[in-house]
Amino acid sequence: MAVDPITAKILAQLAAQAVTDEQARKRLLCIILVPIIALLLLISLILYILTSPLSIFAEWAMGDELDAMKDLQINYGYNQTLGIYEQDYIDGSGQNYDGVVFTDGGMEVVYYNQLDERWANVMYGQSSTIGEAGCGPTSMSIAISTLTGKAHDPIELSKWSVKNGHRCEGNGSYHSLIPAAAEVYGLSCKGDLSAQDIVDALSSGKLVVAIMSKGHFTTSGHFIVLRGVTSEGKILVADPASHKRSQQEWDLSLIMNEARKGAAAGGPFWAIGN
Repeated sequence: MAVDPITAKILAQLAAQAVTDEQARKRLLCIILVPIIALLLLISLILYILTSPLSIFAEWAMGDELDAMKDLQINYGYNQTLGIYEQDYIDGSGQNYDGVVFTDGGMEVVYYNQLDERWANVMYGQSSTIGEAGCGPTSMSIAISTLTGKAHDPIELSKWSVKNGHRCEGNGSYHSLIPAAAEVYGLSCKGDLSAQDIVDALSSGKLVVAIMSKGHFTTSGHFIVLRGVTSEGKILVADPASHKRSQQEWDLSLIMNEARKGAAAGGPFWAIGN
């Protein structure tokens, strides 16, 4: 059937308009959906980063770069939490160290262990127990009780730490706990110690509180007390998470190498005395 020119022109215009309308609908749909999809992807990425802050970068970083990021998290996160499946926690749980003292370092050192059944389950702040995160207050209990001659247990030091702002919730204790607690209990405190400073301090009847990073004493961060030096130059410690390690002798070079780098003002070693 023949179609007159006018009718054919109208039909062609209608067909063209239909195609244009379909393209417009597709463009409008893209304009609406693209921002929504992008927003959802952004939200997913943010949630992933928040729940796994290191693994998001693990695929991008290799070797030293990944280690550097882990060190950064440890050094500035004050991560001193002891996991309940770690060997120290398993070995120390249910133990009682009442009356334990060390006398092999030239002076009598009172020993406290954060996992002692008397306070292991006492809360240190709001998020962890002394057993899980109380190495800082426990180390200061060792130092203060030894040097003052009066008992000041980890519960007392933990409460003092929280009250005075030295508790780092979710991790452990701020390094400021060391000089602040020493001052309040009438003791001298000096940071920025060299290897020779440590030996001199221990040889003169002082104790040294050390902040350790990953190594022989911890998988993350940890406060310990250096309590003496042997005639062979070995270091004796009072480790608040391990009575076993406290009975061993240690090379000073190992302790220096495993001390936490970037441990805030005063460094990772503090000499405490009368």
